[in-house]
Amino acid sequence: MDSWEATVEARIRAAQEQGEFDNLPGMGKPIPGRGQPYDESWWIKSFLEREKLPTDLLLPTPLQLRRRIEQVPDEVRDLPTEESVRAFVADLNAQILSWLRTPTGPRVAVRPVNADEVVRRWRTEREATAAATPPPAPPAAPRRRGWRPPWRRRAA
Repeated sequence: MDSWEATVEARIRAAQEQGEFDNLPGMGKPIPGRGQPYDESWWIKSFLEREKLPTDLLLPTPLQLRRRIEQVPDEVRDLPTEESVRAFVADLNAQILSWLRTPTGPRVAVRPVNADEVVRRWRTEREATAAATPPPAPPAAPRRRGWRPPWRRRAA
């Protein structure tokens, strides 16, 4: 075992002398998380951060549904028609009802969303936005060009 360790140490020393460890990424930077208490879920947090995934994925299903219910006004704000708003709410309600049939996770009160209420809020927001923005300017008349090819010139 000693000869194996000695071989490894000799190779590391030779690589250092040749400069193979110079200019490595992260050289001279502090080790992330050093000096902080140990966190058992460090690998999950680093994976979510590295892959740029939302942390909502870690929540149990009822809490994910509650979060989606809270975000309904923001989600439907840019939808173009009332039918699309109703379809979005119907899809969310289908997920809620599916969970209510076989609840898993913590007991959290989750109720279906009232589609009529969402549509009413969506309309009032659209009307307020339309009233606040000025109407678009009429399109400018097309500009006539002075030069025409010889075969298109009118006879005078």
